[in-house]
Amino acid sequence: MKKAGKKCAEFIKREAVLCAALFLGAASSFFVPPDKAYAGYIDFRVLGLLFALMVVTAGLKELGVFDRAARVLLKKADTTGKLCLSMVFLCFFSAMLITNDVALITFVPFTLLLLKMAGKEELAVPLTVYETVAANMGSSLTPIGNPQNLYLYTAFGMSLPEFMKVTAPITGISALLLLCCVLRVKKEPLETAVPAAGTGAREAGGKAAARLIFYGVTFCLCLLTVLRLLPAAVPFAAALLGALLLRPAVLLQVDYSLLLTFVGFFVFVGNMGRIHVVSSLLERLLEGRELVVAFGASQIISNVPAAALLAGFTHNGAALLAGVDIGGLGTLIASMASLISYKFIVREMPEKKGKYFRYFTLVNLLFAAILLPAVFLYLTCL
Repeated sequence: MKKAGKKCAEFIKREAVLCAALFLGAASSFFVPPDKAYAGYIDFRVLGLLFALMVVTAGLKELGVFDRAARVLLKKADTTGKLCLSMVFLCFFSAMLITNDVALITFVPFTLLLLKMAGKEELAVPLTVYETVAANMGSSLTPIGNPQNLYLYTAFGMSLPEFMKVTAPITGISALLLLCCVLRVKKEPLETAVPAAGTGAREAGGKAAARLIFYGVTFCLCLLTVLRLLPAAVPFAAALLGALLLRPAVLLQVDYSLLLTFVGFFVFVGNMGRIHVVSSLLERLLEGRELVVAFGASQIISNVPAAALLAGFTHNGAALLAGVDIGGLGTLIASMASLISYKFIVREMPEKKGKYFRYFTLVNLLFAAILLPAVFLYLTCL
């Protein structure tokens, strides 16, 4: 009994957002008993696209595609300045297509390994913080960069130009700020060989050619779906059937907890929208304050749940989108992807976790303090 209770506590701690979403969804059903309308709550387009993108990114990571790209780039990094510039902007640009969490899972451990080999561990904290900010802000540019973008892009029926009209200034300002931060890094000679590629990267050149083609085609189907040229069922079916035929194990790497988290929030938000008192209150709270409320909510419950929670109570999708994307800055849980970098630091360099937390908070608040007023002024001019 004690063992079961301990496992349950560990699961709740590990999947706190998922548990909260399912609890809210279940609790709201007492006020709005399940009926036929529940089926309309679930945005299957978002879930199907997310699933397909997760299969593609997990598969490409397994094949060592991202790892190989990093190695090619780093062969020319002969100073600490070039290393920092390469890794930060590799995270920044790759996150636009492979999502912020995949970028960090792929490149942060590689960065820490390189720094240890070069004897430059003192750069671990600032470089990892910059990589984390880069992944969070770079991913804000595209609908497929992170889950909240994909959800809001779909929920508000935005066109790609409309979407990027909001996100491009956020990404552009962030890129300039990151460049300023990286240029401050002391430039010293860097003498270390790039570590040998793992089995995944070697496999990609031979045995796994069919899988590589499959992931590429599926990714193109996802892009066509984002452009609303295909229904979400097409990339979903392609990802599922292709993975079952070519590499069933990749399906185990899909983040099903994120998909279930969305389902829980879909049910909760759908039910709240049918309770007039609650929906009216939330609408009044958000009216004219979408940017600030979305940013503030992200600091407490992280930006993905904040987007799912607030989208049903405002028509100002642009301000809400900007709020949750900038909302990835701030606290350690503002973007769940940020916890990935923190966990790598704690595991590889536990003595630096306090310094990392302080530096992370300082840099994130600085970026937020610049981005929030700048984007607010920009949105008022649209």
